[in-house]
Amino acid sequence: MANFYTDNPDLKHHLNHPLMQKIVELKERNFSDAEKFDYAPRNFEDAMDNYDKVLEIVGDLCGGLIAENAEGVDHQGASCANGRAIYADGTVDNLDACRKAGLMGMSMPRRFGGLNFPITPYIMAADIVSRADTGFENLWGLQDCAETIYEFADEDQKARFIPRVCEGETMSMDLTEPDAGSDLQSVMLKATQDEDGTWRLNGVKRFITNGDSDIHLVLARSEEGTKDGRGLSMFIYDKRDGGVNVRRIENKMGIKGSPTCELVYKNAKAELCGNRRLGLIKYVMALMNGARLGIAAQSVGVSELAYREALAYAKDRKQFGKAIIEFPAVAEMISVMKAKLDASRALLYECSRFVDMYKLYEDIAKERSLTADERAEMKHYSKLADALTPMAKGMGSEYCNQNAYDCIQVHGGSGFMKDYACERLYRDARITSIYEGTTQLQVVAAIRHVTTGTYKALIDSYASQEYKPELQGLKDNLAAMTEQYVKAVETVAAVNDTAYTDFMARRMVEMAGNIIMGYLLLNDANRNETFVKSATVYNKLAQAEVAKHADFIANFNPAQLDFYKA
Repeated sequence: MANFYTDNPDLKHHLNHPLMQKIVELKERNFSDAEKFDYAPRNFEDAMDNYDKVLEIVGDLCGGLIAENAEGVDHQGASCANGRAIYADGTVDNLDACRKAGLMGMSMPRRFGGLNFPITPYIMAADIVSRADTGFENLWGLQDCAETIYEFADEDQKARFIPRVCEGETMSMDLTEPDAGSDLQSVMLKATQDEDGTWRLNGVKRFITNGDSDIHLVLARSEEGTKDGRGLSMFIYDKRDGGVNVRRIENKMGIKGSPTCELVYKNAKAELCGNRRLGLIKYVMALMNGARLGIAAQSVGVSELAYREALAYAKDRKQFGKAIIEFPAVAEMISVMKAKLDASRALLYECSRFVDMYKLYEDIAKERSLTADERAEMKHYSKLADALTPMAKGMGSEYCNQNAYDCIQVHGGSGFMKDYACERLYRDARITSIYEGTTQLQVVAAIRHVTTGTYKALIDSYASQEYKPELQGLKDNLAAMTEQYVKAVETVAAVNDTAYTDFMARRMVEMAGNIIMGYLLLNDANRNETFVKSATVYNKLAQAEVAKHADFIANFNPAQLDFYKA
């Protein structure tokens, strides 16, 4: 039986990044918890050993039970009866095993029953779980919603709800409605107050992942007469109080073990989370950033499984007297799959480290005033996290879909049959570039970091680092790509037309992403020679992609924009 952590040395490489020492020291507040909790680490090495051991437990559970249950869960799926969602039998077993292993509420403070993990090792666990069962990661990963309660709820709410999550109760975020998909400003589920101040929710939510969870975060319209985001607030709904029923479960293409529900709220009792009117403007934005990082991790987990399934089949399958991996066309395909996997994983963990840094400073600021240097560092990492989150989600999910597609292709006709895991994988992968904001919406979020120079500054910081002589050629190629990128951005900016910038946004964001991931793989190769192959393969792929977009921008006549309108 495989262990999905120990069988993948790339994970330990990313866990042991140099920035982790500062992250751990900030998270542990000079390891003061060691005086209160006998399982708390006493120093950096102790903390890293703790992460390693917990991830090994995650890997063992995923390589055994969860992966073994995945096919059965896919066939059985979730169902709906008497207003409740019913998990597949394998999903029930998975959740029970995770609870018993203490793998719920991983990032929550120890005083609430959590493991006090930084975001990075928690995201690594999500990466591993996703490889085992993409749909199950949706249920297990929604523990991340507890972050919103921790950040914005009052102390009484934290004390009542967070320990329940750490003990294994499930969560959901109820945002989408039949007439409000990505446009959350249009949310109309109504929140009203009784004379005694009790909040009541009435309306319908749709496409809610794990919608029959124990604890819900609900976006609702609390301000009478409003129609935009300023009239929305965030609420906590406790399933114990009743008032919400599952009308139906969507019959989906993939991730069938994760119930996607339509919910009917009828005078459901709820609690205001944080302040009124900030539901969308502040709280959902924070919630969605965390969710998008989670989907980026999910995408990497799917890419990992796609690559491994393709590689194993190509080594085993023989045609014309030899294994098909010996054919250059197949070998190239698998090499590119690995390069895309490694590039998206490098971007994922760079982003998670940036998220860790700024969130840790925000948390410390609740306890004491930050120094001027700390405030500057928080602002710096916040900007970088804001820039890389949509890129990691957008490009990571696209690579995930491409790898799932190529996995089927390597299998040939067999891949189209349900006898192989790649068929399920292909269906599961498709949603990653859609939910929690489509790839197109990630481009909308990312483009300002093209126009304001955030990506260029980050690229320059990578370019300024010292690399081994044997990697200099790859660095030179990235420098040439950067020149093409800068010229393309200047060309678009010179037109000075918003519609034209929007039209070219995807190309510029992808160019920046190709260069950033190229440098991140170069950094990995600089620290660990096992990444030289992927760094080289991805460098050639990035060259072609950057040149393609640069050529399109350089030779496009803005007057032709009308031809691309429906």
